[in-house]
Amino acid sequence: MIAAAAPSERRGYALVLRLLAISAFAVMSALVKLLSDRGVSLPEVVFWRQAMALPIIMIVLWQGPGFTSVRTNRFGAHARRTLIGLTCMGLNFAAIVTLPLAEATTLGFAVPIFATLLGLIVFGEKVGIRRLAAVLMGFVGVLIVAQPSATHLDPIGTACGLTAAVLIALVSFHIRDLGRTEAPTTTVFWFTALSTLIMVGFLPFVWQSHDMLTWLMLLVMGSLGGAAQFGMVTSLRHAPVSVVVGMDYIALIWATVFGWLIWNHVPTLTTWLGAAVIITSGLYIAWREHKLSIQRAKEVTP
Repeated sequence: MIAAAAPSERRGYALVLRLLAISAFAVMSALVKLLSDRGVSLPEVVFWRQAMALPIIMIVLWQGPGFTSVRTNRFGAHARRTLIGLTCMGLNFAAIVTLPLAEATTLGFAVPIFATLLGLIVFGEKVGIRRLAAVLMGFVGVLIVAQPSATHLDPIGTACGLTAAVLIALVSFHIRDLGRTEAPTTTVFWFTALSTLIMVGFLPFVWQSHDMLTWLMLLVMGSLGGAAQFGMVTSLRHAPVSVVVGMDYIALIWATVFGWLIWNHVPTLTTWLGAAVIITSGLYIAWREHKLSIQRAKEVTP
């Protein structure tokens, strides 16, 4: 167990990393949908997403902190994070497969809203009236996109996307707790290694032979996911969340472009309207959290 020293702030570098990571995740999501179109089952996609990322993680460890850095005294915490994160990944991929790409991406933007709500209800964090108002506004945005009374979105896919957002918010608390004692590479290694091991158990039931193009797509999908994961983690080591979070919404542009070019899908007006409301809510929550963190730091400074 080795806790990494906090590096100096490099905001420009962090923004570029975040942009590249979000773009890589967007391509990965398009590949997940394409692989489903080619008949690859969801459990197999999840397995290869993690298994193909392992070599990248091993290279990072080899070139960086070394393999001994993944030693940990908190295996139980890593196991819990893996179970939640793996479930979340499966649900997120299910939403991507069953919904138009732009709509699935937009539902994922609800994570800051659910994180604030979980902080209040489950973890007893203090949440002011302005952040609660932002949460309510965010839920209005979700309702605009999902339109529960309409039939333009698959209800199961919508439920998967929203449940995935809740679990991602929950995972963020686990990662924050692990970050007190664990280096980012340690957390990423254990999540990838343990989830790959778990998904091996599903392979006898879902394994299929694939053509060369499908194998190539699986390789690129997993590699991009692993590289993007490190990019996201590293960006947060060089700049606060409030600085880099704006890059996350570039994913909607990529999703719209891929959805139009590959599946001939153009988001509806309500999707754009709901996305604008959700993004505004998320940005305000991130900005407000940044202001409060500065205030807390001043209060503890002698």
